Amino acid sequence: MNAILVTGATGNVGQEVVLALQKRGARVIAADSQQQRAKERFGDSVRAVTLDFLDRTTWSDALQGANHMFLMRPPAIADVEKNLNPFIDAARARGVDHIVFLSVAGAGKNKVVPHRKVEDHLRARGDRHTNLRPGFFAQNIGSAYRQDILEADRIYLPAGTKPVNWIDVRDIAEVAALVLCEPEKHRGQNYTLAGPGPVPWSEVTDALSAALGRTIRYEPASLLGYVRHLSRRGLPRGAILVQTILHFLLRFGQGATVDMTLERLLGRPGRGVREYITDHAHLWMKPTNEPRRASPSPGAFS
Repeated sequence: MNAILVTGATGNVGQEVVLALQKRGARVIAADSQQQRAKERFGDSVRAVTLDFLDRTTWSDALQGANHMFLMRPPAIADVEKNLNPFIDAARARGVDHIVFLSVAGAGKNKVVPHRKVEDHLRARGDRHTNLRPGFFAQNIGSAYRQDILEADRIYLPAGTKPVNWIDVRDIAEVAALVLCEPEKHRGQNYTLAGPGPVPWSEVTDALSAALGRTIRYEPASLLGYVRHLSRRGLPRGAILVQTILHFLLRFGQGATVDMTLERLLGRPGRGVREYITDHAHLWMKPTNEPRRASPSPGAFS
């Protein structure tokens, strides 16, 4: 029987795509670099497979029986022409029809981002694909910012004070599932996906404070201070560079894009950042038996 292959199936977006597809009654092949991780996450509700874009011996089994595919670029893969695009060719050769690719906002104009090279490769092979170009993930608050919120009751970023239009990956997943289950309606489309509207950082911290019962503040960081901060966290240089550039661009309003495509496709507004925070408050709760740590001074990471 035909099924839909979901790459990165245990990641923030991938796991939500699996769940959204299952709600629609689709059969899912959940691909992860560690098959056991996918088995533990989804049990017997999916066919869990090993997929490593850097190991071509894993490709054939992962693609077996797949008629459509949700494709993500792992952050570690920069040379997409060497690894990701050949995987697309292998998928086509194995009978994969429609591919939904998780791109990034602005990929249509930015030829530097690796996602653009994937989009171009898909376009060169015809129109049996859909590119999703989402904006800034609300889930960053629960991943990239989580440690600072837990340890210092703050969000510390070089993002300035411009508002951000946060998008919940659960909404991205619903769009992906919609397209994968009705691909003929979305052939060759590029969908910019945005949240319900830009909000100031004060609204984010107010929502966190209300959900957690303690005061969370937003502290703008200098570029150098932020790089030092991430270095002390032990992040690799590549990750530090990406995170720094990503948040620095928010200073110029690049995270405030307004677009109604998501609402049009789903028939409802996207989830707001306050809803995301309320639903995931457990991520930032401190253990009750852990003594409260003092917040660092403003210059602690400068």
